[in-house]
Amino acid sequence: MPEEIYSVSDLTADIRGSLEQQFQGIWIEGEVSNHRLPGSGHHYFTLKDSFAQISCVLFKGAARKNRIVPQDGMKIQLYGDVSVYEARGQYQMIAQVIQPAGSGDLQAKFEELKRKLEAEGLFSSEKKKPLPAFPNSIGIVTSPTGAAIRDILHVLRRRAPWIRILIQPVRVQGEGAAEEIAQGIREISEGRDLPPPDLVLVTRGGGSIEDLWSFNEEVVARAIAACPIPVLSGVGHEIDFTIADFVADRREPTPSAAAENATPDATTLLHRLSSLQELFDSRSEAAIESRRREVRALEREVRAHEPRRRLQSRAQELDYLRERMEGILINEISERRHRCQHLGSALHSVSPERSLEGGRRTIAFLGERLQDSANHRLQRERQRSSALGELLRSLSPEMTIRRGYSLTTDEKGNLITSTAQVESGNAIRTKLADGEIQSRVE
Repeated sequence: MPEEIYSVSDLTADIRGSLEQQFQGIWIEGEVSNHRLPGSGHHYFTLKDSFAQISCVLFKGAARKNRIVPQDGMKIQLYGDVSVYEARGQYQMIAQVIQPAGSGDLQAKFEELKRKLEAEGLFSSEKKKPLPAFPNSIGIVTSPTGAAIRDILHVLRRRAPWIRILIQPVRVQGEGAAEEIAQGIREISEGRDLPPPDLVLVTRGGGSIEDLWSFNEEVVARAIAACPIPVLSGVGHEIDFTIADFVADRREPTPSAAAENATPDATTLLHRLSSLQELFDSRSEAAIESRRREVRALEREVRAHEPRRRLQSRAQELDYLRERMEGILINEISERRHRCQHLGSALHSVSPERSLEGGRRTIAFLGERLQDSANHRLQRERQRSSALGELLRSLSPEMTIRRGYSLTTDEKGNLITSTAQVESGNAIRTKLADGEIQSRVE
């Protein structure tokens, strides 16, 4: 007997765990095909190249965070995790981020610089400086004319109008923009003209990867890492990540969120939150650090059994069953329709009206045949009658007389065929071809 016999569910779960452990957070590129969007709002499609294909699913929540909707024939780059749809034993890609193909070179540069700086420790949590709970001044490194600065100023004036705001104007995209951003960070942190602020915001509005590329340059990353003042990044939208976000002491999803989370809402609340934050930090930091490794070790196992994953799997299964049911209904309706058409044709072939019509045609045909037969019989009888008439005429007394014979009758018209029928003195008549002769017997 084998030492261990797997159930199908156990084996599939182990395969899923192995795949998810080995292929987490990867980028793939290909062409979209067989895209489907059922009523659940989840996107199902196949990503393929010239030699292979993989099933993909973009769940409704992730789809709302992406600006791109997958369509058949679209060339895309997809970021996500490899998993297994256990109900069908099929491995698939669970998409988180979708971007157009063609930005792959920039993405490769992004990943290369990210690995380099991460190896140097620039992303290390130990190097992250805590943000001040009550900043008296905030420096903002951004474009002075963009929508981002207007949003930031609006939020700061609403939440903390007492804070002094220093704006370091720079270009945020285009040739030389990265050097300007790095120089702006250095100048505002050195406080050449004014005292340095308590917090530096490095921000810009959303855009494509090309528009945000200045914040992926090494010179900007090193300027943020070298800044002695805490740096808060708010670049692009929620789904946009830049190298500046990883190096900054904290990353916020948007410029407005950065301004929102950089300031307190009121002075009293600030003091209260500050004291609670210090208490929380002192008591929880040690516990968090000691549990961090354990959490990381258990994270994948928990993820495999978390309700969200199970709900996603059930959602896929529901979509699959719904599609099967729709297919069965369509086939059943089609089969019933063909059967009704066949029965209709059969009913039409045996309908009284069709039989009556056939009878009419048969009667008409037989009538024509009867008429033809009667005409033929009449013609034949006429010919026969004519022939018999000719024969009768040829044998008639008149014709006999015309051949030189005569007929003799008594006064009463009785034909005399023997001498015994007459006596002397009887009157007789002799009929010839051209008249009669009256005579008397002697």
